[in-house]
Amino acid sequence: MKQKYMLPLTGVFLLFLLAYAGVEGAGMQWFFGIVVPYAAVAAFIAGFIYRVMGWAASAVPFRIPTTCGQQKSLPWIKQNRIDNPDTAAGVFVRMVLEICAFRSLFRNTKAAFNRNEKNKITYSWEIFLWVGALAFHYAFLVVILRHLRFFLNPVPVCVKALEYLDGIIQIGLPGIFLSGIVLLAATLFLLARRIFDEKVSYISLAADYFPLFLIIGIAATGISMRYFTKVDILGVKTFTMGLATFHPVIPEGVGGLFYAHLFMVSVLLAYIPVSKLMHMAGVFLSPTRNMANNNRMKRHINPWNYAVEIHTYAQYEDHFREKMIEAGLPVDKKE
Repeated sequence: MKQKYMLPLTGVFLLFLLAYAGVEGAGMQWFFGIVVPYAAVAAFIAGFIYRVMGWAASAVPFRIPTTCGQQKSLPWIKQNRIDNPDTAAGVFVRMVLEICAFRSLFRNTKAAFNRNEKNKITYSWEIFLWVGALAFHYAFLVVILRHLRFFLNPVPVCVKALEYLDGIIQIGLPGIFLSGIVLLAATLFLLARRIFDEKVSYISLAADYFPLFLIIGIAATGISMRYFTKVDILGVKTFTMGLATFHPVIPEGVGGLFYAHLFMVSVLLAYIPVSKLMHMAGVFLSPTRNMANNNRMKRHINPWNYAVEIHTYAQYEDHFREKMIEAGLPVDKKE
């Protein structure tokens, strides 16, 4: 079981060493700072479009929404308009709550055997999973938006305001950004759940651990550069602006830790289209969420239900009658 997470952990550590040693030992700043990021962005865009187009082209002949409440029925029966919507407006509200608040995860329960009573299953509310997932996704979003200050000049007011709110707790110098700390803590929680929860660990694959270790590495190197090892911010700004304007330059004074951080970000970016992380786009195209349950109000005809030429039993018997008689099988007509 340990190889499930030891192999991804070793892989992420080797990725870090590859970039750090490549810059500090071989002077390959141009490769890890220019070639790899551009290749990662190209792979992300191409892979993202390919996956989304593939999902969009998939036929969905039937209404198959997941229903978690009362369907619209008789007038005196109260309908659950969010969990079982029959209109586009209800679907919109359901999608907003699902995407922004993880509503289905909030209602998730955990089944387990009661230790005091044998063969009795008890159900408990998994509120900590919902809190951890919500903290992880929103912290990651804030980190991404906050990093836009490196790619835009002048920096938009909204990004400055977000950065101000994120660093509102002024402890030490430089001030602490809450999003980075929350991201690292939430990722460690999700990783610990996969390792120590027996049922979750049983169904987890190495591909489930790899992005978690990669994000932990990205968060840890980012926190290290901000609070411990320090990095030339002006040099990083010059470097990122060069990438954004397609006039890349290699700044002086930016060490291997930054390039290792950038390399892991690039690997994560290129990895997203071929991994489960594509649920960021798949949730919008999920027929179990984006369809209205109006089967009682509207008839839906399967577009695949075209006329098919059939072979009747009478035709079958006409074709094989002589052989059937020779084999002693009963036939409807002797001749």
